[in-house]
Amino acid sequence: MSRHRVPIRLAFAFVLLALVPALLAWGGSPYLARLAQVVLVAIVLTGALNLLVGTAGLLALDTVVFYGLGAYTAAILSVNSGTSFLTNVATAVLLASVIGAICGFALVRLTSIFFAVATMALAISFHTTVLNWGELTRGPMGYRGIPPVRLFGHSVSGWLESYYVTAVFCLIALFVMHRVVHSFYGNAARAIREDEECALSLGLRTRLIRVQIYTLHAAITGAAGALYAHSNQFIGPDNFVIFESALVLTGVIVGGIGSLPGAVIGGVVMVLLPEALREIGNLRALVFGIVLFLSILFLPRGLFSEVRALALFRRDMPKSPWARRRPAP
Repeated sequence: MSRHRVPIRLAFAFVLLALVPALLAWGGSPYLARLAQVVLVAIVLTGALNLLVGTAGLLALDTVVFYGLGAYTAAILSVNSGTSFLTNVATAVLLASVIGAICGFALVRLTSIFFAVATMALAISFHTTVLNWGELTRGPMGYRGIPPVRLFGHSVSGWLESYYVTAVFCLIALFVMHRVVHSFYGNAARAIREDEECALSLGLRTRLIRVQIYTLHAAITGAAGALYAHSNQFIGPDNFVIFESALVLTGVIVGGIGSLPGAVIGGVVMVLLPEALREIGNLRALVFGIVLFLSILFLPRGLFSEVRALALFRRDMPKSPWARRRPAP
């Protein structure tokens, strides 16, 4: 590990684990603390979708499917069976992974707009199911009284403890995604994205790699849903409409497709920008749309593009195999 890369990672961890909690404690507002948790969950969602859209090149609109699957799994188990938080998260990850592998195997053979339409249909079908399957999901009423996070016999009830649980989860998820993106596996996925026929000629199992990335994206998103259910203590069908998938996808595009730092920036923007515009009332949606339109128009590669992200990583990791150069003859 290079001496330049460590401070960057430590600085980001310091911001999440020290600076932000200090600012929240100074502000003393439970609303701001809850907003910070929502931002962290949004970062995980945009990062997971970036794996699929940016790295694998699969335009997807089904974030709410696995996000909602994880949330409802945690809610149903905790309310009806009294299972622990860790058990609920593990079950949510397992179920989202299985469903993700099945859906991925069926969908990744599709390309471009056809894949997007198929995932959109999946998201609409999921919302319709949770809205009408009252015996399991409680329909429009949703699940109330979901117990807060409880770890090792300790109930995480205060806003600071809840924030730290979400922050640690966010850091772990980002670490996993970072390792996938900046690896030979990530390079293989990008090669498939750019030219599948060429990747096949090199012996890459293109469909299997795409299914694996789709499954990983589903697992991370499902875990985020389980955490959201326990931290919010209420979920309903309105939390998992197709608009939420479009919002996460917009965050990936605005931040920079294929860039994990861009996904982090996009997640922050997608949550904080609407909140900053809350004071203008009904005009908020219009102004929000105009800002997004202008950002995409003038920054088509996003706020932090994939090229910049890869250049930053490879410049700071001169000992990595792909950064090695043959000596001049």
